[in-house]
Amino acid sequence: MSATIILRDQEFEIKAGQTVRSALSKLEIPNEAVLATREGELITDDEIIERNDVIKLISVISGG
Repeated sequence: MSATIILRDQEFEIKAGQTVRSALSKLEIPNEAVLATREGELITDDEIIERNDVIKLISVISGG
């Protein structure tokens, strides 16, 4: 049971059945620095990652 998280040109295989927040924490990616999408739709960090999901992360840019 695995899924994939993609950040820029990096792909990470992760265990399905966990939340996006949990997966990002294990990958040491700050969840406030990215937006998660599944099939082109924005998802929240408490969404459960299902088997074979492909989660694409979009970096959030902020400035002043």
